Amino acid sequence: MKSINHACPACGSAEMHVFYKVANVPVNSVLLVTSREEALNFQTGDITLAVCPACGFISNITFDEVLTQYTARYEATQGYSPTFNKFHRELAQDLIDRYDLHGKDIIEIGCDKGDFITMLCEMGDNRGTGFDPAYVPGRHPSPAADRLTFIPDFYSEKYANYHADFICCKMTLEHIPDVGDFIATVRRSIGERGDTIVFFQIPNARYVLGDIAFWDIYYEHCSYFTKGSLARLFRANGFEVRDLWTAYDDQYLMIEARPTDGASIAESLPDEETPVQTMELVEYFVERYEEKHDEWRHELACIQSAGRKAVLWGGGSKGVAFLTTLNQTLADIACAVDINPIKTGTFMAGTGQEIVAPSFLKTYRPDVVIIMNPVYREEISRDLEAMGLSPEIRTL
Repeated sequence: MKSINHACPACGSAEMHVFYKVANVPVNSVLLVTSREEALNFQTGDITLAVCPACGFISNITFDEVLTQYTARYEATQGYSPTFNKFHRELAQDLIDRYDLHGKDIIEIGCDKGDFITMLCEMGDNRGTGFDPAYVPGRHPSPAADRLTFIPDFYSEKYANYHADFICCKMTLEHIPDVGDFIATVRRSIGERGDTIVFFQIPNARYVLGDIAFWDIYYEHCSYFTKGSLARLFRANGFEVRDLWTAYDDQYLMIEARPTDGASIAESLPDEETPVQTMELVEYFVERYEEKHDEWRHELACIQSAGRKAVLWGGGSKGVAFLTTLNQTLADIACAVDINPIKTGTFMAGTGQEIVAPSFLKTYRPDVVIIMNPVYREEISRDLEAMGLSPEIRTL
């Protein structure tokens, strides 16, 4: 690792250590790209991950937020998967039960197309306000529509006058480069309302580092947290951290926090990684990355040389990162499968594979299906079996 003079966006420490670089990756992984030409000529940027030895936060220090787009073309929903829907509904019910969310005011920062805040309002008879520039009206018709307000904009200081009993932010903080400023903004918006509950969900950096999951590192994700670095960020900005836990096969990291009266709450919770432990995780990733990268390059080369047809299942960010990091072409993998019908007929940014519906495989009959997320292996296996297909299945 190389030490550089770069201020940590989480704690302000002046030194960070660079440990991972990938050049010329697509700056958006899930925009709807309507032609192969556009996909192959998609705008690129560089990833340079650096870890802060003082707090354990990991940042893409070459990230340029001007390059990313969050518009109606941004299509990241996982809501067409029964596996994900079960998790999502159970999470909504857990939060409703855990925090007695009945007849309450809820804000969701980064609500995407509005599915989760809609569930919270339907299931708990709550009132909700969602913020997201990628929101598309009408995607989730709901009997709670008169209790829901959507603002197609980034949440910022100008919305500090919106108050809630429960502030939710799922899979959004990892897209924000200036994380310290952002959490400080959330805290200022709460003011003296000490009973406000804050819940964030983000990717779990411990999972990414420990699994050498380079396909979980892509341009839009400019910020990475372990339990310890996330807790330290919240405490430094006037929150008491009440709980930290993981879900979805440890891929997601959750935090419950409450505003404090100004006194710093410094006690660590169980399993919080120290900065030293995070540095050790980073070293583990660095030591094994090339081997993992080369294993997949060799695996794909063997499939191609044997004349076997391989497809990816998962036309989202993981698939884009997997293909671009490994420099895969249409000759290597012809297409990507996705159950989201809105993606059918669009193309993978950077490498140009067409995204096809699962039914395409009935005639294509692949020899190998590479599943981008092992959580979906059982679901995808059932779908393949239902189509009369029995390809070899590989999972990342």
